[in-house]
Amino acid sequence: MKSPRQTTTTRGFSRAATLMQKSIRKASEDRGFAVTRLLTHWSEVVGDAVAGVSTPVNVSYGKGGMGATLTLLTTGAQAPMLEMQKEQIREKVNACYGYRAISRVRITQTAPTGFAQGRAAFVTAPKQPKSPTPAMQSTADDLSRGIENERLRTALATLGANVLNNKPGQS
Repeated sequence: MKSPRQTTTTRGFSRAATLMQKSIRKASEDRGFAVTRLLTHWSEVVGDAVAGVSTPVNVSYGKGGMGATLTLLTTGAQAPMLEMQKEQIREKVNACYGYRAISRVRITQTAPTGFAQGRAAFVTAPKQPKSPTPAMQSTADDLSRGIENERLRTALATLGANVLNNKPGQS
């Protein structure tokens, strides 16, 4: 007896991660990264603070094969801060590899070859939203006054105050 035919819900589509997996693996192996997770999940490996100011560009292995050197790219102002955290970065990266693969972390401020073509574009700190003025909040409350559901009314009033607060031309 034949088993019932299995149907898929993807309808011929594939995940982007699946399509890019071979390309990412080849590019990362060319740069010495045996574990691509180090590149794709850099902020999870070392934390948001370090990932925001650095990016891994190379893993080079010595002639003796005893431990590798991880090269990080950063901007000039952040290099001294990363220099003080090299030991913690090395421990976190080795935890990602599962063994003591990295014996040395090197900080560079020069352009890497390959990945970013010389541009060091790191994540900037998010802008802090300004809080709405009492007049804007009052206007938003007036506009949502006819809503019976209290949770919906509060949510709409908050949304309205934020929209009024972010209108161009107002400070």
